[in-house]
Amino acid sequence: MLDEPAAEAIRRIDDWERTLEERAAQAKALARRAAELSATVRSDDGLIEVTVGRDGQLDDLRLDERIRNQPAATTARRILETQRAAKADLIRQFEEVAAETVGTAGETGRALMASMRARLGRPDGPVDERRGSGPVG
Repeated sequence: MLDEPAAEAIRRIDDWERTLEERAAQAKALARRAAELSATVRSDDGLIEVTVGRDGQLDDLRLDERIRNQPAATTARRILETQRAAKADLIRQFEEVAAETVGTAGETGRALMASMRARLGRPDGPVDERRGSGPVG
């Protein structure tokens, strides 16, 4: 029979092992769900729709034919604004997934969110959650 200190040590090791297994499962769930993320945002005027993938890369860009009625500089600026809004939505989605899997209050969650924001950049102004639905125009 084990003495009390040895039994307590084994319980602590078992608890530690369970904690590691739980964290590994949470990390796998986060990775799986984060791999499926994307964000689609439509500009206020409905002329531009941008979709970014899980890493913030431009996956799709749709321009309404009416875009030809405005200066190219305006179109370029609005594309970039819409892409920033899509990245902001992606960050919001990632934060939701992180909160549901690893949590965002702890060190791991805060580090993940900081990394995501550093990779995608901070949006200028408030998060824009307008989501597109289907093709533009």
